[in-house]
Order: sequence, then C-alpha cells, then structure tokens
Amino acid sequence: MRESWRWFGPGDPVSLAEIRQTGATDIVSALHDIPIGDVWPRKAIAAHRTVIEAGNVPGSALRWTVVESIPVHEDVKLAAPGHGRYVDNWIETLENLAAEGIRTICYNFMPVIDWTRTDLRHQLPNGAYALRFDQDRFAAFDLHILNREGAADDYSADEIARARAVFDTLDEAEIAALTQTIIAGLPGKMTDAYSLADFRAALARYRDVDHERLRAILAAFLARVAPVAERLDVKLAIHPDDPPWDMFGLPRVVCTPNDLDQLFSAVPSEANGMTLCVGTYGSRPDNDLPQMALDFRDRIHFAHLRGVSRDPEEQRSFIEASHLDSDIDMVSVIRNLLQNESERGCEIFFRPDHGHLMMGDVERASNPGYSAIGRMKGLAEIRGVIKAISSAR
Repeated sequence: MRESWRWFGPGDPVSLAEIRQTGATDIVSALHDIPIGDVWPRKAIAAHRTVIEAGNVPGSALRWTVVESIPVHEDVKLAAPGHGRYVDNWIETLENLAAEGIRTICYNFMPVIDWTRTDLRHQLPNGAYALRFDQDRFAAFDLHILNREGAADDYSADEIARARAVFDTLDEAEIAALTQTIIAGLPGKMTDAYSLADFRAALARYRDVDHERLRAILAAFLARVAPVAERLDVKLAIHPDDPPWDMFGLPRVVCTPNDLDQLFSAVPSEANGMTLCVGTYGSRPDNDLPQMALDFRDRIHFAHLRGVSRDPEEQRSFIEASHLDSDIDMVSVIRNLLQNESERGCEIFFRPDHGHLMMGDVERASNPGYSAIGRMKGLAEIRGVIKAISSAR
C-alpha cells in the first residue's frame, strides 16, 4: 500500500518539507483555485506537480499521484440544460491529468453540500480536539436556523424536541459558528460556499430529484466519463456521501454496499471504482467495513483510513476517533486491503484521513481535520499495522 498525504497547495499550513519528514511518498492534491466546472489546463497541472517535486532529494521524494477531487458542477448533478459542457470540461481535465501521469481520481457526487460536520473543535478527554457530527445540532440548524420548508417531515417528534432543546441553548455567536461550519465550506470541499438564502435556493433546485433520478444522472455522467478513463488507464474512485445518509431532504446515493452494487452494475467499466473511506462508510453501523474491503476488491482504487466512534444513543452522531481506536476494526480492513493487493498484483494508494488537533498544532493555523501531528500519528499507526501484517505472512 502506498502512503499518501493530502496537500492543499502552497497555502496549506502543512508544508511539503514537513510532509517529507512523515515518510509519505505520494501526494493527494487538486487545483483548488480553478472555478468549479472549468478545465484544469495541462500547463497548470504540470506547474503544480513541479512545485511538489521541487524539493525532492534521494530517499525523500514526493510525487503527485492522486487527485482529490475534480469537482462535478451542480448542473451536471441536476442534468440541467447545457450541463454537457461541464461534462466535456471534466473529461478534458481527466485527459490533461493523464497526460501528466496522474491516473487516480477521487471525486464525489453529493448534491449541494460536501462533507459535513457540526463541531470542528470537539475536545476529547485527553485534551486533543476532534471533528464531530451531532445529529441534534444538525437538526437544530435545519429546523430553526435554516428553517427549511418541510424539514419537520424528516424528523420524529422526539428528534424535533431534542433539536429545539439544543437550539434554545445557542447564543448568536454559536448560531453563526454552526451556520459557518455547515454551509460555508470545509477544506477540500468541492461545492460552493453559501449564504442562507443561496443555500435554500440551491436545495430548491432538487425539489423533483429523488434517489432513482440522481442514480440515473450519475450513471449517465459515468457512461460518458468511464470509457475515456478506461482508454487513458485512469481509475475513477467515487467518494461516499459524508455522512452517508440523506440530509436536508436531498437524496444521497453513495452510502451503502447496495448503492455501490447498483452503481457498478449500471456502469461496469473497470475504470469505474471507489474510494474506500473507512470513516465515512463506518459512520453507519450497518456497513461492515472489513467485508466491504473484500467484496469490492476489484473496485477499490483509493482508501481513506480513519475511524469514528458513534454515540450509543443516537447512532447518527459520531466523533472522529483515533485511527486504531474506533468502532471500526481497522486492522481487519488493512489486512483485507493487503490481501486485495496480493491477489490483484497492484498497489492501493491510501492516506491517513483527518487527524486530531493535538500538541503544538493546537496553537498553529491548520485546516480542520488536516493538522500535521494528528495525521502523522495516524500514518505511523497504520504503517505499524501494515508492517506487522506483512511480516506475519
């Protein structure tokens, strides 16, 4: 398995020089400055790769091998009139990346919102900080801050009461912070930041889009993209919806093994694959991650390794736990991924996904979930598991 590290470009508080010190060999990155839907020019891709490789020295070299992500324009997800030009641009970007030797593409198809949390600095008993998703806080935002039309139909009477109790405790600063966290854009987010009014308008566009319709739109997108990827020997690795269930009345269609079965049946191209985001899929207790690592062995082109600890009372609430100390059997997941590599004769790129904000990073600028020390701790733990399993064979 190839150790990779997500880097957000020259503005990332974690420098390439620091990444080299972790021992990672591969960079996961994107051209975040290019507007969603525009083509990534080959010249810009080459320049970004040159920046990554400029400080390479023997025994400590980095290479850009994985893109996360090429954003899919909202008009594509809606199959809106004229959306074909955005698909054309996506394909041209794919071709430009392949021409520069980058052939693993992580992307997602989440409507309106990308990955979502309610707390960016949830303090743990040991003093470190974790990302958290609290279902009651989310419902409080949906029902009482966003005031989404029809929102009450999505919650039980008990959930509505709990959300009201949470909302009643929030002051103006906390309301602003919760709103900012949910709709203003987290690092790596591949959707636009919104005002509340714009967010309501974006949700309204999906009023007539149900699960079946969104699945069909995704399949149509891949029917155009996958043949090009196959010709270029590019692997497409769709990221699951995070959290993996419907939100804000929006359909989410990459949440479970059944969703993946439908996707791969609709577009059976070998290029059509997945990112095994262990933490995201593990946010649902009905997803068996070690089994998924086996069942989708031929489709896993990229892996995000992190764990979550779900609230025992409200299973949709979770904190991002330590990489080896969560509700997920990470050792079995890694063992099965190594078995996949052996059987397929290929290497799987993985990265330590997120990490606790801890030690010296607490006072240092960092992107939520993407501090240096927490991810390095996760990488070291995962590296140890890989070494132990490999040595025992």
